[in-house]
Order: sequence, then C-alpha cells, then structure tokens
Amino acid sequence: MKPTLIGIVGSNADFSFNRILLKFMKQHFAEKVNIEIQEINEVPLFCENGMKNPPAIVNEMADKIEAANGVIIAAPEYDHAIPAALKSVIEWLSSSRHPFDNKEVMIVGASYGIQGTVRSQMNLRQILDSPGVNAKVIPGNEFMLSNVKDKFDENGNLNDEGTLKFLDTCMDNYLAFLAEPAMN
Repeated sequence: MKPTLIGIVGSNADFSFNRILLKFMKQHFAEKVNIEIQEINEVPLFCENGMKNPPAIVNEMADKIEAANGVIIAAPEYDHAIPAALKSVIEWLSSSRHPFDNKEVMIVGASYGIQGTVRSQMNLRQILDSPGVNAKVIPGNEFMLSNVKDKFDENGNLNDEGTLKFLDTCMDNYLAFLAEPAMN
C-alpha cells in the first residue's frame, strides 16, 4: 500500500511556487505515494486564548496529519525565515493536539533567489524540533529550488532535468526514512 502524505503549502499567498511544487510532486510521485495538499490560508493567526478550543480547521488539519504516514512542508523564505502564516499554523498544531510528535517530515522549498530556501529551511527545522512539536525531520535531505521562475513550464511541470533527478532522489530518501521508523 502506498504511503499517504500531507503536503502543507507553507504560504497563504494566492500565488505560490511552493503550491505549484507540491502539486507537481503529487502528480509526479503518484505511483509511489498519495499526497493530499493542505492549504493554510484559512487558518487564523495563533492566539493563546484559543488553545483549549482551537478552530475547527486546526483540528481537521491535526486529524489529517495524525492519520498520514508523513508530512511534506513546502516553505518559502521571507526575510531569512518561514512565513508568519506557517509559523502560526505550527503554533496552533503544537498547542493542544501535537500531531507532529514523532511524525516523519520532509522539507522542500522554492524561491526566486539563488540561495533557494536555505535559511527558511534551517528556521523550520529548529521549529519542528522544539518541545511540543517534536517532529522527525529527515536529516541532510534538503530540496531547495532556486531561481524558481525558470524551473517550471506553463503547465506546472519541472523543466530542469537535473532538478527533477534531485527531487526524485530526495523523495526516494524520504520514503526510505518512512520505511525505517525504528531508525528515526
């Protein structure tokens, strides 16, 4: 049976290359995994007052993460960090339910710049490792898509062979990581 993964779009923007990347991954890896894309644009900003009774959308997202075999987070980079909307979602998810606890996570990211999402991925790794989150992020498997506006064709397909091969390798590594939970 194919693993089921939740692909979290780490941006609340109407247009995001990270959403395009996840949609491509869903189609490209359809024979290996089922990826359900989860948007965050309707999740309200985190508020400590709501910790005992989080919004329904937060509970629904927590249910999906808990039921999934793993999670892929596609995170852009703004000012050397993840977007506030993604941080807020993680704060909601770590305040009461803790669905990331011991959940295997793969981080991917796309950006316009030459450095890709290197700093936001480091930031996200720190957040996912924090008490209350405690996710198992696959080590040394960073997929950072730089110069993104030149990497997709008009149909949302990656058009760079080297990038595609690297994405394939990253997914294969992640699937091996999922298959070896005792090692994580």
